[in-house]
Amino acid sequence: MPPTTPASRLVDPSSASRPLHRLVLAWAAFLLLMLVIDRMGLDFRLADALYDLQGDAWSLRTHPLLETWLHRGGRTLSQWLGGGVILLLLASLLLRPLRHWRRPLRYLFLAVAGGALAVSVIKQLVPMECPWDLARYGGDWPFVGLLTPRPTGMPDSACFPAGHASAGYAWIALYFFLRRVRPRLRWLGLATGLGLGLAFGVTQQLRGAHFLSHDLWTLMLCWTISFGLAQRLLPPATQPTDTTQPAREATAHA
Repeated sequence: MPPTTPASRLVDPSSASRPLHRLVLAWAAFLLLMLVIDRMGLDFRLADALYDLQGDAWSLRTHPLLETWLHRGGRTLSQWLGGGVILLLLASLLLRPLRHWRRPLRYLFLAVAGGALAVSVIKQLVPMECPWDLARYGGDWPFVGLLTPRPTGMPDSACFPAGHASAGYAWIALYFFLRRVRPRLRWLGLATGLGLGLAFGVTQQLRGAHFLSHDLWTLMLCWTISFGLAQRLLPPATQPTDTTQPAREATAHA
């Protein structure tokens, strides 16, 4: 019988498949939620309510708080945060004291950029109208479902998934980043990504730019990319990187 090494005693043969199982279960639950939203007409119910509250018009579409501060300003904020990550990543390549940050920062950059890029690419590939484009809300076009053939001559629109919300939800990657380098702060990272995405998503719903489901698809795509890259690029640490936490917290999977 071959000798049993300490490492082999610690390895769970099923551990490699657990992330995939979690991913499959998460997507199954998400698709079920999308089916419920579609069957109950929740997209239109919410959009109808917002449209009615604004006097049967998207009166808030050009409101300075929404258009200037939360839409344009929010996009700029996310770009500045991304630029900060790039600078820190470059610094970790050049400065020896920051070397241990290199892998986590590389993950954070790829996850945030990957989430935003994935949403942007899908927007160009999947034609879907914004609420303000629809005749139901004062626009020019009928609603065409995601899997429904589009009428001849109807122009393609790029409103699905929610692009602006991706500038927030992409930062869900902070959860996995902080879980690796500062486990105590990981929930703050998650709250940051969810909070920014929710704020940006609600902003665009109030302006008539997106339905609820558009934002949820963006959230799911960003989480999937962050989760998947974390399994590949951020393997569990053998020792805690946050000296204030016990070793088991640094290696735990929340």
